[in-house]
Amino acid sequence: MASTSAANPASPASPDTHNRKKLPSWLTNFGAQVVYGLIIGLILGFIARGTAEGSGLREFLGFTGSTYVGLLRLMVPPLVVAAVIVSVANLRKVANAARLAVSTLVWFAITAFISVLVGIGVGLLINPGANSSVDADTAAEPTNVGSWTAFFEGIVPNNIFGLGVNVSDTGATPTFNILQLLVISIVLGIAAVKVGRKAEPFIGFMESLLAVIQKVLWWIIRLAPIGTAALVGNAIADYGWEALGNLGQFVIAIYVGLVIVIAVVYPLVLKFAGIDIMDFFRRVWPVTSLGFITRSSMGVMPITQRVTERRMGVPTEYASFAVPLGATTKMDGCAAVYPAIAAIFVAGFYDIPLDLTDYLLIAIVSVIGSAATAGTTGATVMLTLTLSTLGLPLAGVGLLLAVEPIIDMGRTAVNVTGQALVTAVVAKRAGILDQDKWDNSANADLDADEVEEEAETPEIVQEIEGEDFMDRPRESVTSRQQEK
Repeated sequence: MASTSAANPASPASPDTHNRKKLPSWLTNFGAQVVYGLIIGLILGFIARGTAEGSGLREFLGFTGSTYVGLLRLMVPPLVVAAVIVSVANLRKVANAARLAVSTLVWFAITAFISVLVGIGVGLLINPGANSSVDADTAAEPTNVGSWTAFFEGIVPNNIFGLGVNVSDTGATPTFNILQLLVISIVLGIAAVKVGRKAEPFIGFMESLLAVIQKVLWWIIRLAPIGTAALVGNAIADYGWEALGNLGQFVIAIYVGLVIVIAVVYPLVLKFAGIDIMDFFRRVWPVTSLGFITRSSMGVMPITQRVTERRMGVPTEYASFAVPLGATTKMDGCAAVYPAIAAIFVAGFYDIPLDLTDYLLIAIVSVIGSAATAGTTGATVMLTLTLSTLGLPLAGVGLLLAVEPIIDMGRTAVNVTGQALVTAVVAKRAGILDQDKWDNSANADLDADEVEEEAETPEIVQEIEGEDFMDRPRESVTSRQQEK
């Protein structure tokens, strides 16, 4: 036995293994590390708030936070292109792929409709516009305005990469239109399937590219606790509690609506689909927490897809289609709860009565209009689309800009949670969700003392590094459906 232990340092008798097992799970748990970053960020933020503008700590927090989000966004265009092309190619292995796509869109619409009803109900109950003492001088026309014409024009790509440049007084900034990237990628994926065997090298290259991109993304995601501390600290330093001011009731109304959606609506949907509620929220916690901190559905998309695949048992062939689509068009926070309450706020502030037809218009715009904001400043553009449809003053958007970063954190957390929820629900109802993987997957309660290999890294990262994405054997979704 002694020789076996010496020959195999990784055996249970190894001193190194014994030492690693002593690491408590509260140190290695990814969700816990994000919470620690949040606490540190709050402390640093209040310290920085007591310093002058342009101080070293404020500059450091701002630079670190923006750099982290920038690194996430940097990988989004190649990730979307590679993931969508591979997912379209892999959908040919899935029985009833068209039905899955339609079911996804239907559940997007159902949850969005319920969410906007929640927003309207909370808005009418609290009536934040009539009870606000916000200064009317802060009203200003928004710089970005959503419109149905712009949406349809935006679908047509300007170039093969869907890329562009924003030119301002401070210089030129590269941009990308995620909706155009989706259109380009879907077309290329369908074309590759139609070409057949000749396109196999192309599909193989995209699969390899996807694996490389995901590996780089997980390196970036390792830095999430640092990014969390910087982003939260910077938000506190810039806005603090004073930013709430006269808009306190509006902020409360938004967060009440968001809490109802995530704590009442989503559990009811999960119950209907036969998914354990607490198990789902334990698994989706990395997605929700990072969405809250980064305020970017696209930046969190890699985490969303990996969580749905590895923690929830959603087949890669379907998750790689549903998650990018959801990150673009599934926004219960930004496109349902927020525009409903904000529209009621603007109407109340200007003393403009709304009738049943107006509330129906809010619901319609929220259900089908979120795609019109794809690739832009989602919530603000979505609000302008809603206000213009109702005939309300667009200048009312300027009244709410002071608390935009504060409410955007909650909106994005709900967005990304809803994206993971619909993906899991559709997979469950279609009979393709791997229940064994769900039951055996690592979750937020992972005990590092019991699982040796996870003791070194956060479990959500370990899941990637312990098993290469493209090297593992794939089970056919079609065969899984037949087994069901």
